[in-house]
Amino acid sequence: MSWAWHRAWAEAAAPAEVQASEALVLRDGDGALRAVLPVRLGRVRFRGAPLRTLTWAIGDAGCPDHLDVLALPDADLGALVPALEAIPWQVAILDNLAERAPNADRLCRALQTRGFAVRRSAQWICPRLKLPATWEAYLGALSPTRRQTLRRKERNLHRDHAVTLTDYSEDRLAEGWDHLMRLHEQRWQGAGAFHDRRVEGLQLGFAREMARRGQLWLSTLDVDGEPAAAWYGFSCHDTVYFYQSGRAARWEAESVGLVLMGLMIRRAIAQGFRWFDLLRGEDPYKRQWAETQRITTEVVIFRPGWQGHWVRALDWVGRRRDALRRGGGIEP
Repeated sequence: MSWAWHRAWAEAAAPAEVQASEALVLRDGDGALRAVLPVRLGRVRFRGAPLRTLTWAIGDAGCPDHLDVLALPDADLGALVPALEAIPWQVAILDNLAERAPNADRLCRALQTRGFAVRRSAQWICPRLKLPATWEAYLGALSPTRRQTLRRKERNLHRDHAVTLTDYSEDRLAEGWDHLMRLHEQRWQGAGAFHDRRVEGLQLGFAREMARRGQLWLSTLDVDGEPAAAWYGFSCHDTVYFYQSGRAARWEAESVGLVLMGLMIRRAIAQGFRWFDLLRGEDPYKRQWAETQRITTEVVIFRPGWQGHWVRALDWVGRRRDALRRGGGIEP
């Protein structure tokens, strides 16, 4: 929910998307800023019906996770309700919320006191690793097989090749980004996270601001003088977030991606970070690094009145149909 993320999105998004967005701003009696709620009204298919839907301004562009309403802890979020009521939406969706999103919870409670209905559901699993005090302590918590594999792969790579780790800060961002794009495309054969150029533009703009702040983690593992794997993420407060990576097919057997991930975790431990977050997705490789997880939440808000009841019924039928397909059921 940072300025850096929204600014990068606004520079990369289609002009019509930006123009359709607005920010509800809450100030106190002295004019001091208390809360900002960036939203966009658009027509979205909800349970098969095209409805006027209120969402985050940036939607799901770039796969943001762990979101919350941007507000001070004591901000009166109930004061935003009249402004939200005035927007002609039929259903509102705040997705990708953090497992604990206190500001979003307070906003939802304020809406419920005005007759709005709120449904919450689990959304994405985000594996994360609680970092120990030392790299050896981390290795000691792994299975013997996993521990031996990590040590052997790194040892063999250094034994047989000249290996270096190169970091790309603000002055070398373009160079590092080119390596990331090339190696990511090789890894996913053109079907990776950056195939949409607007997403690449968003991420590059965000990476540029993170580099300016000294929070960018963009590195390559160079083997015999050439980048063999790339790693992209950023740090914030006590956490390092991993976003994407890439690797050259010719170094697949040497597990250069695994070696590089290990080096980044080791660096996070050495720098005193508390968490290493792998963001959304239950990819098997993530489970090899982290056993704990957080789950993001989706909040769907329905208006009071007959139209809201109709949308709620539409939602219930759709969820019921999905549950039956999975062989389960839902509460009415």
